[in-house]
Parts: sequence; structure tokens; C-alpha cells
Amino acid sequence: MDAKTGEMSGGCPFNGDGGMRTLLGRTNKDWWPEATQLDILTEEGKSANPYGEDFDYAEAFNSIDYTALKADITALMTDNQDWWPADYGHYGPFFIRMAWHAAGTYRTGDGRGGAGTGQQRFAPLNSWPDNGNLDKARRLLWPIKQKYGRNISWADLFVLTGNVAIESMGGPVFGFGGGRADVFEPESVYWGTEDQWVDQGVATRIQPKEGMALENPLAAIQMGLIYVNPEGPGGNPDPLESARDMRETFARMAMNDEETVALTAGGHAFGKAHGAEPADTFGGSPESEALELQGFGWLNDADEIGKGHITTSGIEGAWSNNPTSWSHDYFRILFKYEFELVHSPAGAQQWTPINPDEADMAPDARDPSKKVPTMMTTADMALKMDPDYRKISERFLANPEQLDDAFARAWFKLCHRDMGPKVRYLGPEVPSEELIWMDPVPAGTQVSDGDVAAFKSAVLGSGLTVSELVKAAWASASTYRNSDRRGGANGAHIRFDAMKNWAANDPDELGKVLAKLDELRGSISMADAIVLGGAASVEKAAKDAGFDVSVGVTTGRGDATEDQFDAKSFEPLEPFADGFRNYLKTKANVRTEDMLIDKAHLLGLSIPELTVLVGGMRALGANAGNTSHGVFTDRAGQLTPDFFTNLLDMSTKWTIVDGSGDEEYVGTDRSTGAERHRATRTDLIFGSNSQLRAQAEVYAEAGSEAKFVNDFVAAWTKVMDADRFDLSHAKYH
Repeated sequence: MDAKTGEMSGGCPFNGDGGMRTLLGRTNKDWWPEATQLDILTEEGKSANPYGEDFDYAEAFNSIDYTALKADITALMTDNQDWWPADYGHYGPFFIRMAWHAAGTYRTGDGRGGAGTGQQRFAPLNSWPDNGNLDKARRLLWPIKQKYGRNISWADLFVLTGNVAIESMGGPVFGFGGGRADVFEPESVYWGTEDQWVDQGVATRIQPKEGMALENPLAAIQMGLIYVNPEGPGGNPDPLESARDMRETFARMAMNDEETVALTAGGHAFGKAHGAEPADTFGGSPESEALELQGFGWLNDADEIGKGHITTSGIEGAWSNNPTSWSHDYFRILFKYEFELVHSPAGAQQWTPINPDEADMAPDARDPSKKVPTMMTTADMALKMDPDYRKISERFLANPEQLDDAFARAWFKLCHRDMGPKVRYLGPEVPSEELIWMDPVPAGTQVSDGDVAAFKSAVLGSGLTVSELVKAAWASASTYRNSDRRGGANGAHIRFDAMKNWAANDPDELGKVLAKLDELRGSISMADAIVLGGAASVEKAAKDAGFDVSVGVTTGRGDATEDQFDAKSFEPLEPFADGFRNYLKTKANVRTEDMLIDKAHLLGLSIPELTVLVGGMRALGANAGNTSHGVFTDRAGQLTPDFFTNLLDMSTKWTIVDGSGDEEYVGTDRSTGAERHRATRTDLIFGSNSQLRAQAEVYAEAGSEAKFVNDFVAAWTKVMDADRFDLSHAKYH
């Protein structure tokens, strides 16, 4: 991680302390074993989406009366509800926190989290301690969601409401892009393995003295937090250690130091923290509460949920003397006063200004005739105490217009970082400026059928092998992540040294292939040329196996320039393991086959697609390093199901290769003991795991050859086109 640029350095997203772990860590079933489980109703591919698979959210969103929607949200800001009254008579700060916490789960390590699918509605996020009482914010929005129905998703509504809240209080915004379609079930995300959430006094995920770093791909300092513990690491009110945690966690959420300071100061210009009563006087989280509470949690009186005694963070008070108006008072107060450490009514540690002027005190949240002291958290004090944060803070104090611009841009990035390229953004408030973190790619040009055919012919006559062409196309397209829509073949980023030289890509071989494609392509974009080369090689491999197939390529990809390529931000996309290429950098604390499943999930693949791609890639000899592991055929380069037929051959006996760390296996003839094959864990899992074996058996059956070829081509094309959001048939999902 580079603390100045705010991007996480490359590395294994599966390494960490504590030995072997599963991909999911703690799950909802662990936290709430008594909760009603609906998993059996989504078995066998049954969808939980009530709108159906043909629902086009982009079309629905574009039909909305956007002006009326924003007017309704604006009116809600001051429409005080007795059942949950607004602090200071304005819900704006509450909704900013809701939007921030919806988006703030994003992490660069695997692109998961973020506001993109409305996950805050579901466990575990709906019950995280850091999301305390946001169940009420979502319920306040229900009348608007009900009115506009499927034309506005919860995911978009959360973010748009946060924007409107800022605008309604005079704050700066950079724009808004819609296009986040809802899902209707919790997504599978690794949030950690801890037994407790935000356990004060327990070590955070960073312990330098013990040599413990924050485990990738995690970003929050403790399970149940969005960012850091506001009281300080593990409840220790040390601003410098808090700065350390902030710098690491915000960087893993794609924010640099300036963006971190701007977001903290801008967000804390509004509203207050809540610690009016001890936390043990409140009920449990929404997921654990009684049936009759209907999804509400954290209550201390079920009959009077709006009585106003609220505890979420446990810290009590406002940061600013004007908590419902955008101002620069946050920094003015932070630097004007010395602060002393005190305890809130709930017992949390916080900082209060010494002898504040009455003009710098805040109104009481429910009685504007009263004045109460403002406060700062330990995380706020870090902006004053940490030397690098202080320089930025002092600059913002002296140049408030810089804070306005920095906050607006950082807020926009926070809320849109997981949306992918700008072409996915919908609505009238999409900013015209294209930002580097959007991974901009110039528009490409469609290639005529004649030029496609001529280029394919030239490629196949160039001396490049099937294996080399397949590997180059896969190296480019398989960088795609369905989590945050980054990566993919569009842009041809693979030709830049920062990506080309990834160990998984066999850089020398890849460089040779790219140079030859560049020589042959003429007016065809490099991005299209790489994919077309892969398609030509798959067609040849199928023909050599006895099948004439056409691998469709949707041309029109563009080539990014060096100026449009933020190399540092692409580092997390480097594969530590890629089971499709039988690549493993080094042994991790997650089983290698589990990393294959994780890769397939990020590519948006089904179990059959995963299976046929692995079998096909082995047949094509597409292993990293050109190893023979899993290449269970004497006709490598032909698109055959030999991987499956030979894997399931009962005359082969498999044993672990000594010294391989259970990563390499040898297959010998049961009768003679002669070596037949070498394999890895990602090869043998297709014979060991019962579900994957069932898939493998389909392709090993007599007469399956044509099905295998056709299924491989379909899955291959899906990966090649995964990032083509510019296509008319692209779905917003």
C-alpha cells in the first residue's frame, strides 16, 4: 500500500495469520443460527430476484421523473416523524451516514463491498455495530421507494439520498450516477474470522509490535466497523495510532491522505454522534431481535422507539456548532482549541474543547434553546496530531474552497468507486469529467467481417501457437472483476509493463505475442486484436479436434493510453493464483482450489462454466509457465474433453509429490506403477469434490465432445465480453 497515493500494493488476498481459513470466514449462519434460512429456495439455480432475469434496470431508471424524485427526497429531510424524530429537525446527517456506510464497505483488494447492490439491507451489514440505527434511515425512505418502485433501486436510492442530504444543507456535490441494480439476498463476502465485533480492548487487525498486518483483502480495522474505531485502536485513545489505522484502511478503500482528510472533515461538518445512554441498556441488532419488532434493532423501549435516547458509536455530541449547514467550522474548532479526553454518557472516550466560547457550542439535538459542547473523536484528533494529516488539514483551514472541491470529489469517488466505467452511469447528473479511477478507455471502432477474417488468417499463419494466443487473450480478459467491474480486455491494459510483467502472464512469451499482434493488426485496436487472436486459436483448436465452430467477437474495444492507466490502482488485480492457468505464486493460507472458486466468482461464472473452462484450458496447454500439470492428453492444442476422461480414469492412482506442500500430485498406472500425469490441487478437485465431479462426468461421457466444444466457446466468449458495458445487450447487474 502506498500511503500517499492511497492505493494498495499487490500481494496475496488470501494471506493472513491464524492458519488455513475458508473463503467466507464467519457467515450469517454463525452469527444468527436461529434465523430463518432461505438457502434451500435458491438451490438448483433458482433466482431470488422478484423482477425476473429479463428486467432491465437501466431502462427503468431512465424512465423516472428525476426532478420529482429529488424533490420528494429533499422534502423528506425536514419531514419530522414522531416514531424517529430528526436531530435538529433535519434528517440530512442521518442519511449522509447511511449512504457513506453503504458505500464505505468497498475494498480494493477484491473489489467487493460498496453500495452497488444495496447490501446494507441484509445481514451481516444491516446488523454491524457501525451501522447502528441505520435500519431507521432505510425505513424513513420506504415511502419514497414504494412510490417510485422498481424505477429506483434501493442501492441507487441510498447514494442519491446522501447526495440530496448534502445539497439540502448547502454542501458541495460533484454529481451522481445511477445504475446500481438491487440484489435480493446477501452476497458471499469474506468479512473476517473474529468471534466478536468491535470488542473494546481486543487487538485490532494491525499490531506492528506483534508483526501483524491487516489481512488482505480486508479493509476495516475490526469486524463490524466500516473504517476505524473512533475511540482509537482497540479503544486506545491514541491519535497517532488512530492515524496509522486510518491511513491503512482508507488506502484499502482507494482513498489517499487528502481524500481521507476531506471525507472525514466534510462528513463531520454535519450531524452528531450518539452515546446518550450506556450501550447495555439497548436491545440487539435487527437480525437478532424479536419477530414483533419487524426488523428494528438497537431499541431501549419497543413502545417508544422515537424517545431520543440513542446510542450507536457510544460517543456523544456534534463536531460543529452548525450541524445542519455546510461550513468550515470543523477545522476552525479543531485548531482553535486544546482538547481534553473525557467520557460520554455511554462511557466512550472522546475529546472536548477546553473552555469553548458559547458561539462555538452546538445546539441540543432535540432542544434548540440549549447549547452543548462540541466534541472530537480520537480519529478526528488524528487529523491534528499526525504530521502529514495536519499539513493537509491546515491547508484546508486556510483555503476552504479547496476543501469544498476535495470533499465533493472524494464523496463522489466513495459512492461510485465500485460502479466500473463511466458508460455504466445513468441519469442527468453524471459529471462530464472522466476521472482516472474510472479506468477511462477511448471508444473503439467496429471491425468489418472481412477484416476480422483476414486478421484471424494472418494470426494463424504468424507462427504463434494456440497455447500462446489463448494465454494472451486470457491474461487480458480474465483481469475482470464482477465485484467492481474493473479489469477486462477493453483498453488493452495488458500491454503496459505494469501488467504485462505479472508473473502469471509469462512476460517474455506475452511480450512476443503482443508484438506480433501489434505488427499484424493494422487499424484494429490492440484490445480487439488480442481477443480476436484468442478466438482464432480456439477455432483452430476445435477444428483440429473435428469441430467447425465460430467464436463470436464483439469488436469495438478501445485502447487506453498510458495517461489513462493508473498502474498503482491495478496492482490488486494481479493474480496471486489463477487455477484456470494452473498458476500459484506461493502456498497461501487458503486452499488453492478455493482460490479457483473465488476467481470464478469474480468472473461471474457458474459451476458448469468454471468446469468447462478449466478442462478446455488444460486441453489447449494454457498453463502458466507451460507446465504439464493437468494437461491429461497427448494432443495438446486440440479442444477435447481429454482432461475429464483421463482424470476420471480409474486405472490411474494419485499420490502427493514429496516436498510439494500438498500442491503437486503424480498419477501412476495402477498396474505398472508407470507415471502418467502430473496434477495440482485445482486439477484433482474436479474428481474429488462431488459437485464438480458430477460436472466433469458430463464432459467425460461418450458423445459429449460437441457439447464440450460448444460449452467452452460460450464460456470463453462470456469472459472475453465481461467488461463490454458499451454493448446494447449489456445488462445492469
